[in-house]
Amino acid sequence: MKIFVAGATGAIGKALVPRLVGAGHEVFGTTRSDAKRMALYDLGAEPVVVDALDPDQVAIAVAEVQPDVIIHELTSITNIDIRHFDRSFAPTNRLRTEGTDHLLSAGRAVGVKRFIAQSFAGWPYARTGGPVKTEDDPLDPHPPKAMHEGMAALQHLENAVVGADWTTGIVLRYGGFYGPGTSLDDGGEQVEMIRKRRVPLVGAAGGVWSFIHVDDASDATVAAVEHGERGIYNIVDDEPAAVNEWLPVLAERLGAKKPMRVPRFVGRMAAGEAAVMMMTESRGASNAKAKRELGWEPAHASWREGFGG
Repeated sequence: MKIFVAGATGAIGKALVPRLVGAGHEVFGTTRSDAKRMALYDLGAEPVVVDALDPDQVAIAVAEVQPDVIIHELTSITNIDIRHFDRSFAPTNRLRTEGTDHLLSAGRAVGVKRFIAQSFAGWPYARTGGPVKTEDDPLDPHPPKAMHEGMAALQHLENAVVGADWTTGIVLRYGGFYGPGTSLDDGGEQVEMIRKRRVPLVGAAGGVWSFIHVDDASDATVAAVEHGERGIYNIVDDEPAAVNEWLPVLAERLGAKKPMRVPRFVGRMAAGEAAVMMMTESRGASNAKAKRELGWEPAHASWREGFGG
């Protein structure tokens, strides 16, 4: 199949494109920069230079390629300030709203058979009930104030993609990425903060997180391309874990000191309500549906196998 990957130079794009090419697909990858053309050639993709927030550029690019599938992996995440979460994610929120709409419009014009988009399986789930959620569980109706725009952007993307009745719309709720090119890779932003002992355990640190290695996320995406059905899939590993479990393990593997422990009110003053929520109340996600319906198994069944490597 002919596949148009929007966001092909990001952490998952770099892992995904070679897998699509290896599976026999013809891949076109987008970048905003002429300087990244050669990197896309090296990955095996035909480069497409386009501003995803320009509807005319997107329409022309998709019309020229005439893809069978569009994969939306567009984000713009750098230097995250959790206290000002929505401000930090503002560029990504635009890509998840305007960018999604532009790609859907362009895809409809050429009749793409599948439209696959990246969402997130971490903090968006409702903070009620059990610690691990399925795709049928509700999202948080009352996220922290600093996350209102981010939640609205994710819901816009998911509703628009799954609701596109002219194509097979698939949403992949990835867990927290680790592996090459991610913030949990050696030298990544989160790793450096842990090394500097700037990520404490807040309160009981019972918030549950789900992770996924970028290679496993890419394999699941290839499976969705080839036989996914309309709907939402959690793409996470087999072991959701509380912060009080995974953070000390990662710190030890990095050769860092044990994380400090601070009460909730100190965490709230230092990093804001969004950070406290993620540390203490977030829910993990189940991968049972993706395993069952996509025929996919993560090669890294647990974050324990790849953290700090």
